[in-house]
Amino acid sequence: MSRRDSLVAIERRIRRLVVRRGWHMLKADNPDKRVQTHGGYMLRDPETFTIVFGDAEYPYCADLNDIEEFLAGLDPVQKRR
Repeated sequence: MSRRDSLVAIERRIRRLVVRRGWHMLKADNPDKRVQTHGGYMLRDPETFTIVFGDAEYPYCADLNDIEEFLAGLDPVQKRR
């Protein structure tokens, strides 16, 4: 596995996409059994502290692929001038 395919590199790339939207990507500190099997991440709006994605079935239910698909389905982010 190359470095660009490592979990840390993928997490960093997706975090940059999330930040462009103005959100935070939260990672479970103390994952329970459900999170350890699938998931571990949520997206939060820092202004309102509402969860944008990743708490449908249980907190931190999204994995990196889920977040990437969610972001791909949104309108493109407008570039800042």
